[in-house]
Amino acid sequence: MRMYQVDAFTDRLFAGNPAAVLVLDHWLPDDLMLAITQENNLAETAFVKARSDGAWDLRWFAPAHEVDFCGHATLATAHVLLTEAKAEAPLVFHTRVGELRVTQGPHGYRLDIPRLPPEPLERLPAEIARVFDNPPVRIFRNFENIFADLGSAEAVRSFVPALASIARLGSVGLVVTGQEADNGRAHFVSRYFAPGAGIPEDPVTGSIHATLVPYWAERLGRERLMAFQASVRGGWLDCELTEDRVFLVGNAVTFMKAMISLPNGAAGTHSATAAESPGSRSNFVRRASARHPKTNST
Repeated sequence: MRMYQVDAFTDRLFAGNPAAVLVLDHWLPDDLMLAITQENNLAETAFVKARSDGAWDLRWFAPAHEVDFCGHATLATAHVLLTEAKAEAPLVFHTRVGELRVTQGPHGYRLDIPRLPPEPLERLPAEIARVFDNPPVRIFRNFENIFADLGSAEAVRSFVPALASIARLGSVGLVVTGQEADNGRAHFVSRYFAPGAGIPEDPVTGSIHATLVPYWAERLGRERLMAFQASVRGGWLDCELTEDRVFLVGNAVTFMKAMISLPNGAAGTHSATAAESPGSRSNFVRRASARHPKTNST
């Protein structure tokens, strides 16, 4: 079976965030998709299947489990479909968080994701209450992550994560963010840690910007923002906020095209599509609040 590895949110190899992409005729069994992801040992592996209406069903797996939302693997999937599968833009993906769209522009791929407003927190969850040397300026969350504004980009870059403590959040991740200095190219920077999902530090994360962009747009009084994720590999995101959507512009480059081997008889069909499965949009919305970890304030 053909598999691609793509560096997303970068225009050069060995930067941005790598994701594996498999274009399927039929869904593979869930345990096999998880096993492929674990074998790849990347933050995410994307599995995409064409629909009869011209759109695509898209699912993402991290090494620990299937995930609800992944931006960089969506960008990587669009890159593969447009450059290798000869699909035509715009691409429409049906996912656990509803429809995601990708178009092409003069400066890269334009990813259309939902706007997830920051939900204020009174206190940090007990699991991570002591991971900061200095109290964050602000703390907030969305359905899948805790966010901490450390006050400056320098504080974000110098932050040393206590991964064992953060892992106690389970599938919930921790985002640290801060405003860049006035002479910096970016308006804000961030880093993302999700060791409970098998991702100690993610190089560049599209999905967290569904909440970071609304947060910083309000703080800075602007709807167009340049973001930098300050991991070792690093990545740039050109961001735009609208009433209910966030647009991210970034590039992607193919690193590898490979043929992978599967166990005999393993590539059977999987009866449910992403839109019809237990991970569908309607079930996802109902489950979101139930997955919030307990905090010190409750």
